[in-house]
Amino acid sequence: MENEIKDYEVTEIGTIQISPQVIEVITKLSTIEVEGVAGLSGGFTEGIVEFLGRNKNTTKGIKVEVGQKETAVDVSVIIKYGYPIPKVAEEIQQSVKNAIESMTELTVVEVNVHIDAIQIEEKDE
Repeated sequence: MENEIKDYEVTEIGTIQISPQVIEVITKLSTIEVEGVAGLSGGFTEGIVEFLGRNKNTTKGIKVEVGQKETAVDVSVIIKYGYPIPKVAEEIQQSVKNAIESMTELTVVEVNVHIDAIQIEEKDE
């Protein structure tokens, strides 16, 4: 059992374990603050589940894997029309990586950004 991989850190007085939900919230907040992001996208299946009222998840569109020292993140977003998609995606990657690493001291091994849609502003008539 000595070689068992743990997903928590052992200190002198106990353990520290970071929940995947914590990483999801950090990812959400650091993603929506990027200019050009209209919001998170949960995809078609999550949209139906949410419409039916069975999904109370406030971090739709985010999937994380959390280990003892590392984490990986997938985030699905909607980009505002007119913004350069590659630039916004790179800014999301940096924002998420910086926020997670500074708040949790976990190493972010990857941030995968999935562009699910473009939001087109409708003009008021």
